[in-house]
Amino acid sequence: MACNTMQRTIIRHATLVNEGRTFVGTVVVEGEQIVRVVEEEGEMTGEAAVIDATGMYLLPGVIDEHVHFREPGMTHKATIASESYKAVMGGITSFMDMPNCIPQTTTIDLIEAKHRIAETCSPANWSFYLGATKDNLSEIERLDPATNCGIKVFMGSSTGGMLLGDDKSLYAVFRSTPLPIALHCEDQDIITANIARYKAEFASINSPSAGQIVENGKSSKYPDDLPLRYHPLIRSEEACYRSSARAVEIAEKTGANIHILHISTARELNLFQQGPVEGKQITAEACIPHLLYSDADYATMGTAIKCNPAIKTATDREALRRAVREEIIDTVATDHAPHTSADKEGGALRAASGIATLPHSLTTMLALTDEGCFNVTDVVRTMCHNPALRYHIARRGFIRPGYQADLVLVKKTNDVWTVQKTWVNGTLAYSDGTANPIARGQRLTFAR
Repeated sequence: MACNTMQRTIIRHATLVNEGRTFVGTVVVEGEQIVRVVEEEGEMTGEAAVIDATGMYLLPGVIDEHVHFREPGMTHKATIASESYKAVMGGITSFMDMPNCIPQTTTIDLIEAKHRIAETCSPANWSFYLGATKDNLSEIERLDPATNCGIKVFMGSSTGGMLLGDDKSLYAVFRSTPLPIALHCEDQDIITANIARYKAEFASINSPSAGQIVENGKSSKYPDDLPLRYHPLIRSEEACYRSSARAVEIAEKTGANIHILHISTARELNLFQQGPVEGKQITAEACIPHLLYSDADYATMGTAIKCNPAIKTATDREALRRAVREEIIDTVATDHAPHTSADKEGGALRAASGIATLPHSLTTMLALTDEGCFNVTDVVRTMCHNPALRYHIARRGFIRPGYQADLVLVKKTNDVWTVQKTWVNGTLAYSDGTANPIARGQRLTFAR
């Protein structure tokens, strides 16, 4: 008789948050999959690792659709290994990584090279976007919908060949693929004009000495820079809205399947429909920094919160929070983008844009529930369920029998939320402060 060595785990007495409901129950995992979800424990027989989760919340693993893990080419900032371990520490069981590394991920061969890196080191599940350029339409058309998350289009804030600003290129890309097209929307012409405007304004109210800008009696280390307070004025509401509105217009004309990333203004919300994500052709993402901070925080946080699009006003932040609750914003991600401390020196023009938000994104969102900004079900819907639905990820994002056992156990103690354990495909990838060095995730697949 064959010996059954399949790992079995029973997570008992947890408060489950799943599919709009919160209830105390038990989840049984065998091997990689969830096999039972019960509101009353019932009789559980056979050998198993039993976890008493009394007083803790069991959530589906977070799917972060928007990260910059910096590999290849910028491994002095971060690597797929370092950041995927931070991910599971924060309850993120799957990530989708952006193409603006070195070399830029603009061919299928370069995507496959990143997959080979992830296979050797990532405890979380993974996928990688293909970056759109004016010259890689054939690569976009050949991309396998079942094994790739989507296309990334930069309509602003990009270097090299991935900035697509002309209608001809945008229409060609939008017509080329049924896959989700994830968009960074900022109008580069408006940004360029704003830089010139505010440089002139700042020069007129200061007294340059020996070619250096002086502000508040202090010479700038970077004479061609501008103070950080100009960042949300340069990357303005108009720059964001004009670009997002253009993307929506082209999508409506072409039937493209678009997902506009990191919405930062209340005005942009008028471009999106309210309601469940299923069936939407045009969807929206908010990122943690825009839900957490306002432009008033630049004074104390400095360049630590400098990102593109810029963090805007408190009014914009409150509108974004409301849009999450009202299902206008469909998903919440991090836009995790680590930099060195030297990169973050300077002001509005010189300091690098990007915030490292792992492994605290889930606990930050849960803390905002304590402030009355969201319900826990809103957090699970936008960080777990909807990314799976929006990208048609196969058998993930929910606590359901037959689904992969991507789970996170969280606890609140003295008003502080912490991640206790993270399972990826049934394997305990993180537990009580320690990551599992041999845990390995899987390449995401898509039911398309």
